[in-house]
Amino acid sequence: MDVRRQTIAAKPSVDDAHVGAARRFNRFYTRQIGVLRRNFLGSPYSLAEARVLYEIERGKGAATASDIGRALDLDAGYLSRVLRAFEKRGLIRRTASPHDARQSHLALTARGRQAYAPLERRSQHDIGAMLRRLSPHDRSRLIGAMNTIQMLLGDESGNESQAAQAPGQSYVLRAPRPGDFGWIVKRHAELYAQEYGWVEPFEGVCAQIVADFANKKESASKKDSQRERCWIAELNGQNVGCVFLVADQANIARIRLLIVDPKARGLGLGARLVDECIGFARSAGYKKITLWTHSVLTAARHIYQKAGFTLTSSEERVSFGKLVVSEYWDLNL
Repeated sequence: MDVRRQTIAAKPSVDDAHVGAARRFNRFYTRQIGVLRRNFLGSPYSLAEARVLYEIERGKGAATASDIGRALDLDAGYLSRVLRAFEKRGLIRRTASPHDARQSHLALTARGRQAYAPLERRSQHDIGAMLRRLSPHDRSRLIGAMNTIQMLLGDESGNESQAAQAPGQSYVLRAPRPGDFGWIVKRHAELYAQEYGWVEPFEGVCAQIVADFANKKESASKKDSQRERCWIAELNGQNVGCVFLVADQANIARIRLLIVDPKARGLGLGARLVDECIGFARSAGYKKITLWTHSVLTAARHIYQKAGFTLTSSEERVSFGKLVVSEYWDLNL
């Protein structure tokens, strides 16, 4: 089974306790990074001014005032005053755009780069010092939580998702560790309830599939264990996906419980997990792979179709509290 993002028309009301928790986090983090200090990192610049310098440096001579205003959500009048002050101090230069005479491209001058360099070094040092206080595991947890915040609030405000902004993010596929099987059942139940409204006995079905695999793995011979496998996908220390390949018949394997967490969508992870199953099934000597899914899972169906699976049968039924269309897909190896 698989998951995909689904737009929900009616949004639930927000609990006052959640609002309070979000405000506490805002107060904590603005103090942590020094937003309210007069100067940023002991420099003569405010945080907003330092961010403008950063955006100009990152643009490598191609950034415009409009680009910076959109990126930082700054008032146009305020940004114009900051840019004029920088230009007066010889920190930036303007070059007319070859495509639009009304636009100017901004770049740091040699003096501007000299002013910006200590900010970059100090920021790297301070963030590094903060992270060094944490264990490697806790660092991964922290970065994973930051990515989750950016992905969720970025999507909500209409910006690109974290996955779209950072296609170079790398995940790892690994064998399950203690606690992973419980996570698989829990995450399936949570996501399918949120995105499709599926309720009991869906969680029990997932739990039974996981239990069957775990119990069989415990008692299997070495030969049998080489014919079934579970992959866990991990990103920044957090579980973000999984899939099982199990024996269905002597020469037929079955894909089960494929899932990709919202924070990892857009990275091609679902297709990668299916490719791993196909490669493993071939090496294990299977002649065919079969799977069971539902018509509403359009993203998953696209992955299967692209991988070469064909729809062999379907039926309408009431399952998990919803009217669904069950589908069966096969791939000859």
